[in-house]
Amino acid sequence: MIDFSQFEKKTKIVFKDKKLLEQAFIHRSYINENSGGKLCHNERLEFLGDAVLELIVTDYLYNKYPDRDEGELTAYRSALVNAIIIGEIALSLGMNDYLLLSKGEAKDIGKARSYILANTYEAYVGAVYLDQGYDIARDFIASTLFGKIDDIVAQKLWRDAKSLVQEKAQEYINVTPSYKVINEVGPDHDKHFTVGIFFGEDKIAEGKGHSKQEAEQSSARAALEAKNWLD
Repeated sequence: MIDFSQFEKKTKIVFKDKKLLEQAFIHRSYINENSGGKLCHNERLEFLGDAVLELIVTDYLYNKYPDRDEGELTAYRSALVNAIIIGEIALSLGMNDYLLLSKGEAKDIGKARSYILANTYEAYVGAVYLDQGYDIARDFIASTLFGKIDDIVAQKLWRDAKSLVQEKAQEYINVTPSYKVINEVGPDHDKHFTVGIFFGEDKIAEGKGHSKQEAEQSSARAALEAKNWLD
């Protein structure tokens, strides 16, 4: 059993069921490499936590921006629960120090780890919800995530990246961007896609995601940054 005392001190959430807390940090790859034990991976908790996170963020945005319409609020929410942002928050909380991964996954510290950390954050939210209840889960999300929304709105990071990069590419260089899947790994329930964005024959950037659509959005954002088209 991992000692989570320092993590619990940092988050100010002390679990009644320590096994539930540990489960939130167990990646499927660890179970595949250490089969035969009684441990379970965190994907069910991630499924639950994703729904809890969406509800809490939706409620917050609905009340914070009473004059915004459904489409804009949806865009705000998508930008706020972006895997990159949540992965960075998980890293800042020290979640990486408690992950149980396969030896292969443990060696990868790039974007793939960021997505694992984002999933772990969601699994942890699910565990908090089960162990502590809705209010504590809401307080945790509020303290770690809500502070990001002001920058997202101020910098217009909520705008649909694919639409924006197409608009800019047509305006500046008279080209319509195209997307191509460069890599696809993982089982059907946990796919990871790498997508390249191209202006003609030139690859401008790459992005990753759990779906082709998410990876395309990520590559579009990367292209906007590469071209300095984020105004």
